[in-house]
Amino acid sequence: MEIEIWAEVTCPWCGLGSHRLDRAVERFEHGGEVEVVHHSFPLSSSFPVGETFSVRDALLHRHGMGGSQAEASTRRIEALAESEGLSPYQVLDNLVGNTDLAHEFLAHASAEGRNPEAWDAIFRAYFGQARPVFSLDDLLDLAQEIALDREGTRQALTEHRYQRQVRDDAARGRRLGATGAPFIVVDGRYGIPGTDGDAPVCGPDGCAVPQPASTGRSPTHPRSF
Repeated sequence: MEIEIWAEVTCPWCGLGSHRLDRAVERFEHGGEVEVVHHSFPLSSSFPVGETFSVRDALLHRHGMGGSQAEASTRRIEALAESEGLSPYQVLDNLVGNTDLAHEFLAHASAEGRNPEAWDAIFRAYFGQARPVFSLDDLLDLAQEIALDREGTRQALTEHRYQRQVRDDAARGRRLGATGAPFIVVDGRYGIPGTDGDAPVCGPDGCAVPQPASTGRSPTHPRSF
């Protein structure tokens, strides 16, 4: 069985979704027969290359969410991640930026046989350590951590060798029904938005956050940040 998951590097539901998928495969009786393949679904191409912004600023200026509203929404995601074994999982106190080069790095790593290792490493660095993963130097450090040749990676990224592949990867996801990330496809036939059909996703307009029960809203009708 092949399970494919389309994701954005800085999408908090994607990092959590990847973790959930790994745990599900581990618990599955036939987990040894399952291959998980990660694919790129970039959502931050509108950010200027070479610049980073705090999540707080991005929420305020792009989505009109600031102060206690931003705090409450993102802390709920962090608490959920912690309850599922991801700690720390840093969303609000982090940076965002253009991830196009990061996706090229992931495509290069995949071509070198490091698909799951590269995605695990980039989620761990970004959400677990609040490390930037946007610049060439950031990505070269990650390359060394997963035993990729640093100079070979530098050449692939400076030549943008995998730029077309990243675009094609995302286009295939959209053809299969993806409108946001994470998006899962089982054996090339069954598409699942989120990680269980109901889980919130990140899209071009932001990331959805389920409301707490006290609001009276159903968690299947999330708001975005």
